[in-house]
Amino acid sequence: MIVCIAEKPSVARDIANVLGATTRRDGYLEGNGYQVTWTYGHLCTLKEPHDYNPRWKQWTFGSLPMVPQRFGIKLIDNETYKKQFHVIEQLMSKAESIVNCGDAGQEGELIQRWVMQKADVRCPVMRLWVSSLTEEAIRDGFANLKPQADYQRLYEAGLCRAIGDWLLGMNATRLYTLRFRREPRQVLSIGRVQTPTLALIVNRYLEIKNFRSEKYWTLSTTYRSTVFNATKGKVKSAEEGQALVDSIKDKEFTVVKIERKEGKEAPPRLFDLTSLQVECNKKYSLSADDTLKLIQGLYEKKLTTYPRVDTTYLSDDIYAKCPAILQGITPYMPLIEPIIGKKLKKSKKVFDTSKVTDHHAIIPTGKDPSVHHLSLDEKRVYDMVTRRFIAVFYPDCKYASTTVNGAVEKVDFKATGRQILEEGWHVVFGSSAERQNQEDGATTENEEKVLPNFEEGEHGEHTPTLAERQTTPPKPYTEATLLRAMETAGKNVDNEELRDALKENGIGRPSTRAAIIETLYKRNYITKQRKSLEPTATGIALVEVIHEELLKSVELTGMWEKKLRDIEAGKYSAPQFIGELKVMVNGIVQAVMSDGMRQMQ
Repeated sequence: MIVCIAEKPSVARDIANVLGATTRRDGYLEGNGYQVTWTYGHLCTLKEPHDYNPRWKQWTFGSLPMVPQRFGIKLIDNETYKKQFHVIEQLMSKAESIVNCGDAGQEGELIQRWVMQKADVRCPVMRLWVSSLTEEAIRDGFANLKPQADYQRLYEAGLCRAIGDWLLGMNATRLYTLRFRREPRQVLSIGRVQTPTLALIVNRYLEIKNFRSEKYWTLSTTYRSTVFNATKGKVKSAEEGQALVDSIKDKEFTVVKIERKEGKEAPPRLFDLTSLQVECNKKYSLSADDTLKLIQGLYEKKLTTYPRVDTTYLSDDIYAKCPAILQGITPYMPLIEPIIGKKLKKSKKVFDTSKVTDHHAIIPTGKDPSVHHLSLDEKRVYDMVTRRFIAVFYPDCKYASTTVNGAVEKVDFKATGRQILEEGWHVVFGSSAERQNQEDGATTENEEKVLPNFEEGEHGEHTPTLAERQTTPPKPYTEATLLRAMETAGKNVDNEELRDALKENGIGRPSTRAAIIETLYKRNYITKQRKSLEPTATGIALVEVIHEELLKSVELTGMWEKKLRDIEAGKYSAPQFIGELKVMVNGIVQAVMSDGMRQMQ
């Protein structure tokens, strides 16, 4: 028998149907030479401190740092999990070979490898790697199974991530709890990604709280019903501003220069998980965790491709499949008909195999969504993914931008406007086109402002205006802007290409960022005020007592994430990464202990 192991019962049923394993057994399906079983996500976990050393059960300074010589795994203490593992163990002990059908990603690889290690598997293991759960994708995947050894680096990266989280989380949590807790049962939880994320929110909150607003003035003038802004920018005092007004109010405004340029605006990029979570939070106030659950559900319904991805590109081989995908999404046929009979546009901003590693961007599979009873939020998420996919095959939007420079005496002014010449891909989104494209850093301030026809050298009366304004503090993080900050190591970046370059140093993985934010809520470190995220008193106090930059720096944590990606790519050594973590943990324990001794002297 060939034993196939999936990550969920629902996925196991899909695979079993394709393989012809239709006989139900207790904990698996059987038939046609296959036995298809499943886990429930993680069945195994790294051992707890006291499993390595009984003395580590007590939370004491003397037990720190806790650094096992060799890490081990154990079954999670859950009767349902134990029963299912027993079924898996029995099947694998008699298997001719095994097919690892776990989710095609780092976490999925780790989940299944641990189960097979615990079951002491000795037979050959192959890997199923698919980006969707359609029947065609599963058949194609089984026709192209790879040896599990091909994914060893992926497993090593996942293992290093788990060990790193254990080493830092277990040691730093006990260290700071023992050193700084204010109540006997209080636990100060520290995490490799969790704490830098909390620090982002706390630092932004304190920046806003300590912000001191300053007044400034701006000068503008109205000529032929068009507002021109002074190019001088901010004026520091009312007296200086009034002097400018007095110097120009009785003089004529002259049009000095007119520039009209035509340009093109490409469709917004396809979604990766983070950009989808960002857009859903901005547009529908969905949390990152809600969006992940919704897109995971659509994936399991075979309507969209694998969601836990960090690329906005498709590999070149997907291009040939796109006409069939478009034909399958029948509710969108009015938008598809204008492009389906022609050769589809193929942009390097969409199709680039070099930008795709394990999985491509999130797109529809081509299955008709109307056969499912989708919730309102599922429909919204599916609609966003599908319209983005359709839009990339539409022509660029063509526009004309006009800049009119004017002057009164020695004071220069400028007005800009933009006019849409050909809507192109905008028609896919209708009236929401501008909001959709904001995700890619486009400015919409003057999108609808069409300037009158001016001529160079014309002049006439104008009405100057001096407006009093105030500097404003930075905005609080929302889940959308926090996700972006996590992705780009705290850098505020709108440009999509620059954002892609920074992703290597982002913190967390696309699939884990939502869980990190949820953890901060659950531990009462942050709260939500409408859409704004604010730290609680506990969260602020925790960040303030942490003096070690290694624990709360987004940039430094991003460097560790880069090393984990390099392990996956074969550019960095897993033992070296673990060795560095052990040294780091030792250093943190010594630093906090020394700091405590100095304060007691």
